[in-house]
Amino acid sequence: MPKIDILNIQGEKIKDINLNDECWNIEPNDSVLYDAIILARASLRQGTQSAKTRAEVSGGGRKPRPQKGSGRSRQGSIRSPQWVGGGVVFAPKPRSYDKKMNRKERRLALKSALTYKLKDNNVVILDSLKLKMPKTKEMVQVLNNLKLNNKVLFVSDELDENTLLASSNMELVRLIEPNELNVLDIVNSNYLVLTENAVKMIEEVLI
Repeated sequence: MPKIDILNIQGEKIKDINLNDECWNIEPNDSVLYDAIILARASLRQGTQSAKTRAEVSGGGRKPRPQKGSGRSRQGSIRSPQWVGGGVVFAPKPRSYDKKMNRKERRLALKSALTYKLKDNNVVILDSLKLKMPKTKEMVQVLNNLKLNNKVLFVSDELDENTLLASSNMELVRLIEPNELNVLDIVNSNYLVLTENAVKMIEEVLI
């Protein structure tokens, strides 16, 4: 089992924790991980784009000019796609971009993402994540103590108001609860910071 230090928000070691091999030390499946990322990104698309075809644009019931004799091109309607104000060829319509994935595949993708993060030594575990004051400088100090200087994903079993407010205007910091953990957030972050209880909750679900 991989062993990792548990730190406090001052960056001091408190104790060790053994991570479960079934969660953090598997053989990553790149194909399933890729599919999970595509699924997550597709679910963010609204699919509300819409335009009118020539059948839906108003007007154009009468032939604009005679078929022959004018010396100009033949036209059947002023609402054909080549006319200004005409319909759109293959007009986009509202649709769903949702994709399907089996539960076992979702879990495998999540385990693969966690394994990669641990192998890259980009996982930090805290005893707890609670700040005394709801100020940005408090969260900045925590990041400095942990020596984290890029995109950070915090996963805490208990998100108190001070912590949420302190990180609310920090673009590179994202806070979620264990039940919100997903592949896209893990991959998009440079560091994964979890509380000890969050680790236990994640392992209970994935094992």
